[in-house]
Amino acid sequence: MAIRVSSAGETNVGRKRSHNEDNLLVFPERRLFVVADGMGGHACGEVASQIVVETMRDYFDRAGQDADATWPGREERGRTTAENMLNAGIRWCNYAIWEKGHADSRFKNMGTTVVAIHFDDEYSTMAHVGDSRCYRLRRGELKQMTEDHSLLNDYKKMAVLTPEEEANFPHKNIIVRACGLKDNVVVDID
Repeated sequence: MAIRVSSAGETNVGRKRSHNEDNLLVFPERRLFVVADGMGGHACGEVASQIVVETMRDYFDRAGQDADATWPGREERGRTTAENMLNAGIRWCNYAIWEKGHADSRFKNMGTTVVAIHFDDEYSTMAHVGDSRCYRLRRGELKQMTEDHSLLNDYKKMAVLTPEEEANFPHKNIIVRACGLKDNVVVDID
């Protein structure tokens, strides 16, 4: 039985910031959905997140039209087509952001987090970098499906933090992995 997908999307600046650095891609024709959250405090986070949605749309559109399209990277054995496409697409986005930052000093150090999900007939495949999350709502239960790439999460994996220590952790906003900060990025595929 094919997975039924309905979609909608919206971003909101929220209450703390004066401008929105988020971008999203709702691409039902390719059954691809992406959220990119430009990194506040870094140069041009909104530019980085826009590069992600434009690059992912272009990459999946071209791959969907031409099954023999070449990958921007080497296909990894043991991964499904969707896993390889999400991995290659996000790594391609990373390189595009990093390259733009090195070509023009106005965009130096820009970065973004990204979470993407692709549906085929039977499965969903998620990929992410950073602390943007994917949740699943099933039978009234909300479950976090991705693991944050943050300093706080790294500390939580190394030691048991009390609720008080977690609440008072001084570096909650530090992300240990994001698109655009280095010439290559490791993408988690779930």
